[in-house]
Amino acid sequence: MSQPIAELYTDSQFFSPYAMSAFIVLTEKSIPFTVKPVDLAQEENKGAAYAALSLTRRVPTLVIGEFQLSESSAISEYLEDIHPAHAVYPRDVKLRAKAREIQAWLRSDLLPIRVERPTEAVFGNEKFPPLSAAAGAAANTLIGAVEKLLSHGQDNLFREWCIADTDLALMLNRLVMNGDDVPENLRHYAQKQWQRPSVQAWLALPEQMRGK
Repeated sequence: MSQPIAELYTDSQFFSPYAMSAFIVLTEKSIPFTVKPVDLAQEENKGAAYAALSLTRRVPTLVIGEFQLSESSAISEYLEDIHPAHAVYPRDVKLRAKAREIQAWLRSDLLPIRVERPTEAVFGNEKFPPLSAAAGAAANTLIGAVEKLLSHGQDNLFREWCIADTDLALMLNRLVMNGDDVPENLRHYAQKQWQRPSVQAWLALPEQMRGK
């Protein structure tokens, strides 16, 4: 019996870093799926139809047959469990824990950066005013942490690529793509991660969806 095709519900502008993260995991694992855009500006996510799919009424939401799951970190860990081939987390248990630590930190902290450098700076080529003192302090925290994480001089956090690399590069690119002051080695890391084919596939989605 054939398996149902996965459906990934994303924001219709493709600006959500969390929808992007789930998209990257599905793409890296070569799992067949379709993209289902949700118009957040029109509050489509708050309607009854989407509420029936998503416990949190947020994006992303993954639907596979009768199974529904929201929140990008839960989605990536679930997909890693059911499709262990083409791993998106390190195999080593300690490194895998560190990757999840980084993901959890990026989702729960650094709010001033996320507020003053929304993903319109990354995906919409918009420019924003200089960072406030609070956002500048958050940027210094981010830069200090990433310099420590990349002190080994390699192109990825843990020798081989993992999903935490993409999530971390996106946070850095909030600053890089706005023209903020970021050390050259971190700028190089973020730009190199952005060239990964799965990331480029996400960036191509707006044009693809307009053609449908």
